[in-house]
Amino acid sequence: MFLKAEQIISGQAGRAYANIDGRNRELMYLKSIDASVTKRKTAVRTLGKTGDQFKAAGWSGKGKMTVYYVTSLFREMMLDYMKTGRDSYFDIVVINEDENADAGRQTVVLKNCNLDSVVLARLDVDADNLDEEVSFTFDGAELLDSFA
Repeated sequence: MFLKAEQIISGQAGRAYANIDGRNRELMYLKSIDASVTKRKTAVRTLGKTGDQFKAAGWSGKGKMTVYYVTSLFREMMLDYMKTGRDSYFDIVVINEDENADAGRQTVVLKNCNLDSVVLARLDVDADNLDEEVSFTFDGAELLDSFA
């Protein structure tokens, strides 16, 4: 048995939403999003073994998204923090669903996302399309739907 080309999930087949202040917003201007979890480990040394062993001691979640430069949403959130000190936490729902693939749908919720950095202003005479990268952290996740 082998993986067939038609089973591969298209990177364009999906959608994403952000739940900010109780409002669900479709991130239609999203070009890409990547979120990953890194385990934090501590080294453990024991008698009779010359090498280190490792024990999981927590994790951290980080992500970044590239969006077309057509929304002020993330700039507004960052400016609100800069002016008032009021920080925003929100959830992002990412759905992969390619109707042409047999894998079905995968839905992941990234919980309590918090912005790290946003672009405040951008011009670029060499760019046909302006985009921006937004980095964030998150402290929880759920897998609502799994690929078949």
